Amino acid sequence: MRVNLTVNGDQRTADDVWAGESLLYMLRERLGLPGSKNACEQGECGSCTVYLDDTPVCACLVAAGQAEGRVVRTVEGLTDGDELDPVQQAFVDAGAVQCGFCTPGLIVATHDLLRRVARPSDDEIGESLAGNLCRCTGYETILNAVRLASGRTRS
Repeated sequence: MRVNLTVNGDQRTADDVWAGESLLYMLRERLGLPGSKNACEQGECGSCTVYLDDTPVCACLVAAGQAEGRVVRTVEGLTDGDELDPVQQAFVDAGAVQCGFCTPGLIVATHDLLRRVARPSDDEIGESLAGNLCRCTGYETILNAVRLASGRTRS
């Protein structure tokens, strides 16, 4: 099947998509966007989080065909040309990037949180990121990155 969609602002087409293929597979393997990571394939870890029509979803749980005619924004689509989004830069600056496997999903989840809540409390941050697992950082640097991003995006 052929899937036509908008990805990161560009009209894209994926050919030869099979019925059981996930949006994550299509993004990574057919459209060459490796930012979203394939970790659990069960929607448990959040590493593959992308926006689908402006709503964060685990791309591993969405059938590629469901993206027909829809708008997808990946972690790559948060940048402004060569300039990182403030959330992406905050993760770098706070040292919240270690192995990097969870980072794309955490960045998208943080980006979504800060669109809704300009200055989230630690409880709001924890709840918003609860669907994203990290095995490297111990989460404190991630929380610091979200706080840093919040300060930068507020102004």
